[in-house]
Amino acid sequence: MFSTRKLLRISVAMMLPTFSFAQKETPIVLTNPSFEDIPHIGQVGGSGPTGWYDCPSRPGESAPDVQPGFWKVTRPPSNGSSYLGLVVREKESWEGVGQRLSRPLEVNHCYEFSLDLCKSDTYFSPTSVGSEEVPFTTPAKIIIWGGNGYCDKAEVLDQSTIITHSRWITYNFRLSPKKGNYSYIMIEAYYKTPVLFPYNGHVLVDNASSIKPIACNPEKMPTPTPRPPAETASAGKKPAASPSTGTSSSPASGAADSKTEAPIGKSTKKNVVYRLEKVYFDASKYELKQESEPQLYELLNFLKKRPDVIIEVGGHTNNTMWPNDAQAMDLSTKRAKAVAEWLVSHGIPSNRVQYKGYGWTKPIMPNTTPEGRKKNQRVEATIISSNG
Repeated sequence: MFSTRKLLRISVAMMLPTFSFAQKETPIVLTNPSFEDIPHIGQVGGSGPTGWYDCPSRPGESAPDVQPGFWKVTRPPSNGSSYLGLVVREKESWEGVGQRLSRPLEVNHCYEFSLDLCKSDTYFSPTSVGSEEVPFTTPAKIIIWGGNGYCDKAEVLDQSTIITHSRWITYNFRLSPKKGNYSYIMIEAYYKTPVLFPYNGHVLVDNASSIKPIACNPEKMPTPTPRPPAETASAGKKPAASPSTGTSSSPASGAADSKTEAPIGKSTKKNVVYRLEKVYFDASKYELKQESEPQLYELLNFLKKRPDVIIEVGGHTNNTMWPNDAQAMDLSTKRAKAVAEWLVSHGIPSNRVQYKGYGWTKPIMPNTTPEGRKKNQRVEATIISSNG
């Protein structure tokens, strides 16, 4: 009995790191992300929409309005049936709402988060109880705070530009705590800055996303260098211009340059790259999946037809393993080796197939989006010698 219980405790202890890692990869789902509630005018001492806590900039100010239908605001919601109206005031006060998260945002981790934002063409409100209604239509912006209480403003995690448009637009925020772990998030309206005098304005807020963990983009990661596009089969036809990646086009240290991508067999010139987009591996594994074989056979048949061609199989990762560059280099090398060994096992002489892992040192797209990371996690075959 003692041995069985001891083994059970050991098994549970071994499972905890895996469970913890999986939990950290799961999006943080907000309560009432669409700010659903019965539309109403915010009152002093009131609360925000269901699930959100009122965070006034100073005591005695009214809570945010739940719109539409008040102060001549009629814009339909972006999502659901209601949304949040946050105002800024000329008496140097402003509105915000906060919420406790299901798990903390961790220091030096990165997250993606989005809100739908706009402003109303009309927004009239009194500046105090019983006063005359005045326009609150000056544009303002949104600040995202992290803290450890409902209205704790420990660190600015991100902020929007000034919201000047009257149609809903999705704004993406990148949250990366630098000063600590935060169990609360706060969404606050604020003035255009720098500004000499406060003013009356507002922002409408709807459709908050879940907070999704993402790979951080280290400052010292190589700058992606786009390659020239594939050569066409038509003789003399020039390749189209390479699409912009939004980054510097100058080659970075270790970046892939002086290479041209082409479909397998379309060109046999030196430095032509065949990207093996249909060669598949499980996450963090290097065993070839069976569905990779059609493209592997395509490369195999080409090499059999052209015995003068020598290739290097290159393995590449994105930055999801950062800062563990040794692990990234090891995985990319083993994936390249798996492809090379498959070719040799099917009859290609080993002196015609070299392999090398590059880790994350040669990105071809920015690592800041899922699409970019997917492109960078790749295996390629590069011609290093041929008769042309």
